[in-house]
Amino acid sequence: MSALRTLTERVGQELGVSEWLLIDQARVDQHAQVTGDAQWIHNDPERATKEGPFGGPIVQGFLLLALFTELSTQAIPAGEGLDYLVNYGFDRVRFLRPVMVGSRVRLRVSLGEVRAKDEGRAVLAMDVALETEGETEGHTQPAVAARWLFLVQAS
Repeated sequence: MSALRTLTERVGQELGVSEWLLIDQARVDQHAQVTGDAQWIHNDPERATKEGPFGGPIVQGFLLLALFTELSTQAIPAGEGLDYLVNYGFDRVRFLRPVMVGSRVRLRVSLGEVRAKDEGRAVLAMDVALETEGETEGHTQPAVAARWLFLVQAS
């Protein structure tokens, strides 16, 4: 059975869940240095606690997206029969709840769709949810929800 047919049979199924990852202030500050996103609500814990609407500093949205790469290596199983799998972008991204600095997050991944392109190639649409430890329970929404696309080539 071809790898793409096997994937198509898994549409709607959860593929995996990553381990928990701590997002500490050092990681948030490092992200700010690289991207220039050094707003006080992320990088000034004292001010964010006193003046911010969340009671402390929150993690940058683009840092949360960047963590998808690290966490997905744990949550998405290696695809047998695939020559390559490359990032193809996003259909949608929603930041549904703030993530406090000092939180632990994990990624939950389901296969949402397999879109055939041409012979042996397809776009995989992964439905991903970034959950926050201790805060996801009791909430109907994760902190971040996205449809992440990958271009795959199957032999």
